Amino acid sequence: MIETQEREGRISLAVRVTPRASGDAIEGEHQGALKVRLTAPPLDGRANDALRRLLAERLKAPVSAVRIVAGEKSRTKRVEIAGVTRAQVRALATPARKSRPPGLLAER
Repeated sequence: MIETQEREGRISLAVRVTPRASGDAIEGEHQGALKVRLTAPPLDGRANDALRRLLAERLKAPVSAVRIVAGEKSRTKRVEIAGVTRAQVRALATPARKSRPPGLLAER
């Protein structure tokens, strides 16, 4: 389970980032942190910006509500997000189930 802290209307959590991945994705939980893959390289803050945009998009929050408060040059970061609940943040770690379109079930 993702370890979160709540303080003054902000949720704080650890995020483990893998830059230069083949696609942007939130892949669940790893050792109490949210595991995130980003296509952006860790140069000139591009991976940090991509992380802020991805989290804001998934949580339906403005990018300005997402701040990296520690670990800007590390793969493990501490992120603070304003205006969201713990439940919303923890739901990010739950992979969405892929459903098969009707009619594509394998015949046996």
